[in-house]
Amino acid sequence: QVQLQESGPGLVKPSQTLSLTCTVSGGSITAIVNYWSWIRQPPGKGLEWIGGINWSGSTNYSPSLKSRTSISRDTSKNQFTLQLSSVTPEDEAVYYCARGRGLPPAAVVPGRAVERADFGSWGQGTQVTVSS
Repeated sequence: QVQLQESGPGLVKPSQTLSLTCTVSGGSITAIVNYWSWIRQPPGKGLEWIGGINWSGSTNYSPSLKSRTSISRDTSKNQFTLQLSSVTPEDEAVYYCARGRGLPPAAVVPGRAVERADFGSWGQGTQVTVSS
């Protein structure tokens, strides 16, 4: 059974870069057809897909966050990482990493909301607060 665990600072100052790592166990991030995503949920709002990386290292990003987002991986540690630059209080959210099969529907269908069922495995989530 694939398990995911997010880690990183829970407090980030405005204008700084948020950096989170997802550690995967029970499966390899290089296994074919797996797609690894970062998703967030601001307080009182729905899930938002941020971006992801596939089994070969190819990345995709939400158009609304693309200019500030970078996703990378460390295959030796079976981890993938999110970096979100120039954060503001609007970036405050619970951040999740998740595993799916291919690009999630929210990435290919305009206006399609993220649903938990779109992903087979989720991390428990980590709260990120943006404050000076």
